Amino acid sequence: MSDPHIGAAMDVRFGATVEAFMRFVTDLGLRHVEFKHEYLAGHPETPDPERTRELAERYGVTLSYHAPFRDWNAGSYDETVRRNAVERVKRTIDDAATAGATGVVVHGGSVPRRYPEWVRERARENAHRSLAECAEYAQLVGVPLCVENQPVDERRTRYTTSPADLAAMIDAVDVSPRYLGVTLDVGHAKVSDHDWRAFVEEFGDRIRVCHLHDNDGTADQHEPFAEYESVVESVPAECFVFEMKSIVDVATSVGSDAEPPDPAPELEVGGGE
Repeated sequence: MSDPHIGAAMDVRFGATVEAFMRFVTDLGLRHVEFKHEYLAGHPETPDPERTRELAERYGVTLSYHAPFRDWNAGSYDETVRRNAVERVKRTIDDAATAGATGVVVHGGSVPRRYPEWVRERARENAHRSLAECAEYAQLVGVPLCVENQPVDERRTRYTTSPADLAAMIDAVDVSPRYLGVTLDVGHAKVSDHDWRAFVEEFGDRIRVCHLHDNDGTADQHEPFAEYESVVESVPAECFVFEMKSIVDVATSVGSDAEPPDPAPELEVGGGE
């Protein structure tokens, strides 16, 4: 494995522009940035993918993209919603290709547990159909799609919370492992009561991206993760991404007290999940 790139995900709550965030990340000694595709719409002066590529080259960072996951569900039992979800992932893949990103992170979909079994079964089938369509498109465009292990949820069935379920999801898709990989989220594994090492044993080199954050085991809290080095040493991913709720927490994770960039005046920066 080549020397992995460690970086951070930009969040709409940070309030910084894309360039300011890249500058902050590189000042911390990090060299990777992940963009949540739908969150980019919440930032002022969001560059187009061509400009994003130029900025990445200027600051010397590699990129990954995260497909939409708010107001989105590739496993919806509603065919119109499902098709829209697939289309939004494809648009993310297009932008990632233009920006020169190394991959696109995607969730596996979900369905409310309270729904009848026939609805839940249709949703599961739709989740597999959606992933197949997206993975085939990723292979066509040449940007790897990386399915993320999701955290458990009391109200919704999610299809990728365990190593076995995630394996069943991606093994059902007839696309080269080169273009259908895995995103290991260590925080999601912990809150789902799975050791992240079990995902490494199951997927090995198929893990392309690794999300770094911590919690106390009761909720998906996305707390700073100071013990990340052991994960970097053990996970054969190309890039490692701190996923924080606060830009200060990115610095805290790497042991820095660096001041964050001033938020853009057009935004109000809030808390919450």
